[in-house]
Amino acid sequence: MIWLTWRQFRTQAAVLFAAVAALAATLAVTGPQLAGLYRTAGSDLVDQVSSSDQTLYYTGLAVVLAVPAVIGMFWGAPLISRELEAGTHYLAWNQGVTRTRWLATKLGLGAAGSITAAGLAALAVSWWSSPIDRAVNGGAETDTYFPRLDPVAFAARGVVPMAHAAFAFVLGVALGLVIRRTLAAMATTLVAYAAVQITVPMWIRPHLVASDQTTVPITTGIPISIQEGAKEIVAQAEVPGAWETSQQTLNAAGQRSSLPSSFAECLRPESGSPTARQIDGCIADLGAQGYQQQVTYQPARNFWALQWAETGLYIALALALTGFCAWWIRRRVT
Repeated sequence: MIWLTWRQFRTQAAVLFAAVAALAATLAVTGPQLAGLYRTAGSDLVDQVSSSDQTLYYTGLAVVLAVPAVIGMFWGAPLISRELEAGTHYLAWNQGVTRTRWLATKLGLGAAGSITAAGLAALAVSWWSSPIDRAVNGGAETDTYFPRLDPVAFAARGVVPMAHAAFAFVLGVALGLVIRRTLAAMATTLVAYAAVQITVPMWIRPHLVASDQTTVPITTGIPISIQEGAKEIVAQAEVPGAWETSQQTLNAAGQRSSLPSSFAECLRPESGSPTARQIDGCIADLGAQGYQQQVTYQPARNFWALQWAETGLYIALALALTGFCAWWIRRRVT
């Protein structure tokens, strides 16, 4: 049974592992030079990274982020839906192989391959990017590279990609079981996985580990962005490597408050748009009234705590889907 499953699975596996191996080899060649540059430049590394290494940085992110989605679509979704669609599952079931064993073999082999592929890709990219990550966490000012806790980089570092891959694979299998049409299952898997990847960083990840808060004074010396027609402002908190999750304006009494109407009126001159000097004056007036920004964030030290918490979440989801698959194939598949 294992050999048969491997024969059905080997082409997709060979293609993905070859791509991961090619990326890992490229990173292995260029990584030592980047590490040496960090030892001499420290946090200034972000200003000295070559254009080719910058391309590799983003390529590594894209590959690790894409691996779970590719696994779910091309490994998980067709694994069983293809057999149900063609009716070949009866050949195994009529030769004394139970449904549970048939499913367990396919899930076990596929999940092991998924975790291995994602783990190798994440290990290579995390190692190669570590000098840049340390520079950013050390306080380097850059709009080019992400802190490790940023939602984009977080999903491409550490152990989380392995959990994402396991979940995506089982999600594809589950949808293939239910839909029983390969192409439809592949498309649905991509949409469902993308929806989960948007939902978790926005509404779940910020609450997996206790966050920190800091209060930022509203002054002209701090970068402030005015949004929503002067109904909201966003202040830049100087916390290296942190992931900012929310901001709230506080009034002079330290209570949560909306911005006063006088601020929007101040930004509407009698003619034309406000000048930079007028904007600074309006911000200074707001600060003089005692308004501050409360910033909620995940500090850089919470990286591994968040990694393990999210890994546990996705593994639990994968196990729940595995249980659903076992129930569905025994009760609903004929």
